[in-house]
Amino acid sequence: MLHSTLASRSLIKILNRAATKDEAKKHRYRQKISEYMTRAEDIKKHIEKEKQDGKYHKQIRIEENATGFGYEKLFQEYLSEIVSEVWVEDPYIRHVHQLYNFLRFCELLVKGPCKVKTIHLLTSYDEGSGRSQQISGLEEIQQSLRNYGVTLNIAFSSSIHDREIRFNNGWMIKIGRGLDYFKKPQGRFSIGYCDFDLRPCHETTVDVFHTKHTKKM
Repeated sequence: MLHSTLASRSLIKILNRAATKDEAKKHRYRQKISEYMTRAEDIKKHIEKEKQDGKYHKQIRIEENATGFGYEKLFQEYLSEIVSEVWVEDPYIRHVHQLYNFLRFCELLVKGPCKVKTIHLLTSYDEGSGRSQQISGLEEIQQSLRNYGVTLNIAFSSSIHDREIRFNNGWMIKIGRGLDYFKKPQGRFSIGYCDFDLRPCHETTVDVFHTKHTKKM
């Protein structure tokens, strides 16, 4: 009986020590989680302050043949509900595939959640025989956007070199190759022909900035 009592007491002590250790572990875990959450909140506040100060800069490097970089991937998070005006500067909205690139970008704007009412496009004229096709294509996009309550203002410049897209909520995105960073698909019925997320890309760099005031053309 005595041995049984001593054994029971020993077992209780062991269990109490184990429980104490578990509680100590739980406390340490809670402390670590709290520290991580505080650190994450501090980083978030720092980024928000940089955005407010116009100092925010994010860079995305798209590798040669990389996939998963459709327009939604690059632009969606910056298209908040307050976006109503967009500026596109890209000298190469000329050839048929580049017109389709611009059309797909416009479709992204129309789908929302932003409420875009005006798009300003500054590009350059096609220097060859494709100028009439370029103008008619842009006019067709212009008319189609009008059916969705969106005005497309088109301007041409012979000296434009920069490629950037700006939203009136302060975001500015610069892409080294402009909207034309996708490779030509292998065929009209190959994967990636319709879905740009599956289309291989040319190597390029995307820089994202936030400024207090969006420059207008």
